[in-house]
Amino acid sequence: MPYPEPLVAPMRAELSAVGVHELRTAEEVDQAFEAAAERTMLLIVNSVCGCAAAMARPAVRMAMQADALPDMFTTVFAGQDMEATARARQHLAGLPPSSPSMFLIKDGDPVFALERRHIEGRSASAIATDLVNAYHHFCSDGASEAPASPEAADRSHQVSPTFRSIL
Repeated sequence: MPYPEPLVAPMRAELSAVGVHELRTAEEVDQAFEAAAERTMLLIVNSVCGCAAAMARPAVRMAMQADALPDMFTTVFAGQDMEATARARQHLAGLPPSSPSMFLIKDGDPVFALERRHIEGRSASAIATDLVNAYHHFCSDGASEAPASPEAADRSHQVSPTFRSIL
């Protein structure tokens, strides 16, 4: 059963007010993934939980100040837009369901993931740093192939030890 819309509306607005496109149906999710087939897209799985409010949504807003950004910013709302969330998770096959969470999609495939376990207990600025590093790595003109591990990354990019690549 979805949460009451009056409860979730302010949580939706935190992201939509900064240009994140809400995907509320399975069809909208499919269209977004089709549009991202040759582009980059950040997909945010929003949630009513405290770590979404205190860390995930603020981190997304902070990271939007980066020099390199995904071409598209999208969100589904777990527990609210159930059809859209289920379809998004189908597109992320092999990745465990997690909310809140964030996935950077490049050329139609997930290349970076921040799951709830990477969000809980961390500051919004630390999470934003992870996002910015991923944006620079995968979204900039000079984007390169993903390193095997953060330690193997080119030190000039200064990938933080909290960087998580799913490749």
